[in-house]
Amino acid sequence: MLSCENVSFRYTRSGNDVLRGLSLELEQGQIGIVLGKNGSGKTTLFKNILGIHDPKGGKIRLDGKNLQKISRRERAQRIAYVPQDIRFGDLSVFDSVLLGRISHFGLQPSREDYIAVEKILMDMGLESFAQRSVEALSGGERQKIAIARAMAQEPQLMVFDEPTGNLDIANEQLIIQEAKKLAKEKNISILSSLHDLNQALYFGDKFFFLKDGVVKYAGGSEIVNEEVIRDVFDIDVRIVEIDGQKVILGGYNK
Repeated sequence: MLSCENVSFRYTRSGNDVLRGLSLELEQGQIGIVLGKNGSGKTTLFKNILGIHDPKGGKIRLDGKNLQKISRRERAQRIAYVPQDIRFGDLSVFDSVLLGRISHFGLQPSREDYIAVEKILMDMGLESFAQRSVEALSGGERQKIAIARAMAQEPQLMVFDEPTGNLDIANEQLIIQEAKKLAKEKNISILSSLHDLNQALYFGDKFFFLKDGVVKYAGGSEIVNEEVIRDVFDIDVRIVEIDGQKVILGGYNK
């Protein structure tokens, strides 16, 4: 389980807190969606979880371990990051995924590392791409490679920063399906930010609405209502239910 307890963070000594005693919990195998306006603290939260920044107060734990007290290598083994803007360089798909094993091997990958990559490519239906250059692939395919590379770390938690932000509709659905499959079949927790509220409802198990540096609302889809969205985003929407799925209509400033 991922647990953030009263996490505070500011970028400068004299600056204001960006995170102000933020708390959240995400169970193993759950997909959590972080929602909020730009500047609400989403990216800062991710950077604290990933170890890019250290909290000024509070604790972040994964499976009971305080992440501030483990090595960067161990953190890299436990937490994988899939950014929105993916840079691979001129590498083959196989070598790009193998990079995800760096935290597991020393100077050279072992036979076990190669076997692990082969299995991931097979599980994700990417074995036919193994020797192709990542740069020759489509945006959706590159995003799948990024997920495969993250999987090679054998993480407990995957952090997605707007995973569908640069993709067309077909590839958005592809990536969401892949992520949901990984969470359920591999029992990996996923924490993701998204702008599209309907996409969030389809993707997520649990929702964290950030406002002014804290999680103001948290829970399952039952907490996603017109009043919460109005409070967090300053927009008016209408929510209807179609075939048992909430659908958010509108989205205009009050």
